[in-house]
Amino acid sequence: MELVFNAEATMLRDTMSRFIEREYSFQARKRRLVLPDGFCRDTWKSLAELGALAAALPVEAGGLGAGAMGTLIISEACGRGLIVEPYLATVVLGGGLLELAATSVHRPLLERLTEGSCLLAFAHSEPESESDFGGITTRAMETRAGFSLSGRKNAVIHGATADMLIVSACVGGAAADSTRLSLFLVDRRDSALQLRGYRTIDGLQAADIAFDGVTVPRAALLGEPGEARPVIDHVLARANAALCAEATGAMQSLLERTVAYLRTRQQFGQPLARFQALQHRMADMAMHVELARSMAYLVALQVDGVDATARERVVSAAKARVCIAASFVGKQAIQLHGGIGMTDALDVSHYFRRLTAITRTLGDEAFHLDRFAAATP
Repeated sequence: MELVFNAEATMLRDTMSRFIEREYSFQARKRRLVLPDGFCRDTWKSLAELGALAAALPVEAGGLGAGAMGTLIISEACGRGLIVEPYLATVVLGGGLLELAATSVHRPLLERLTEGSCLLAFAHSEPESESDFGGITTRAMETRAGFSLSGRKNAVIHGATADMLIVSACVGGAAADSTRLSLFLVDRRDSALQLRGYRTIDGLQAADIAFDGVTVPRAALLGEPGEARPVIDHVLARANAALCAEATGAMQSLLERTVAYLRTRQQFGQPLARFQALQHRMADMAMHVELARSMAYLVALQVDGVDATARERVVSAAKARVCIAASFVGKQAIQLHGGIGMTDALDVSHYFRRLTAITRTLGDEAFHLDRFAAATP
């Protein structure tokens, strides 16, 4: 699928490419991973200065108005460079929720986000929730001063390093009633929080969080009480679109590294790339990358421009296709590199782990195939 970018999108893509080439070597990434936060806050500030954090947000929200295509360009660059900074958590998820649900009271938080001075995390997944996040049991009980939150959240991406958490909870009615979902801003440093941070298989940060009577003021509520489900579904669709783009960038890098390796690695007096069987495998990898890229472009073009049912269908089609491609390309890259491809010393294994994590985030291949089938007339 050929997509012609306009001048602004081309400038953003070129800017991100230069940034990755200049700042994000494999060794630089490894140095960031061992920092206390698991990423570099100076790099995050640099991304803000480049406009990357504001690119996708609408102009009225303090952004540059690039929308979903801006997210695609930046996410694809994140995949190519294996960026560990919290772009998905803070901008796509956190910024998206603020954009769609926040009132004028919360606008300063969006401004802080685009300046790089506020990190966000979306606390939504629960130990017993499904891939579609049904069965949310966290409760928000109304009090005189505001709300009291009680419940458990797990696998909150960058939850241990965020400044503010956006927490989903049911207000009124019975727990696990998805029609009563609301969103609340909670200070991550609140002493009433019980938080356990840990590193995921791809080197990123996540956290399990317990809310046992955490109190927040009424101003912490985003939007109207009990009306957050459409907003959450829309933002999760955007996040899956971003993951598709990130996976495409990672797969493209894996393909380039594998081709370069086979052209230089000698066996029987000639480069491995001259063996026809290996040429066929490289061609298959390239085909999967192009199929994934086409679906990533398609979902980026439609994620904000169609109704909820059509959006659910195209997102699941794209994510399922990308999961298939990520698994194939990742495994082929490991096999074609041989034993060294499995070691931590080579970047190939890091790309493979990130692709594996993407295929398990916000619904795997099986979940999205089932959802696509259910949404197809």
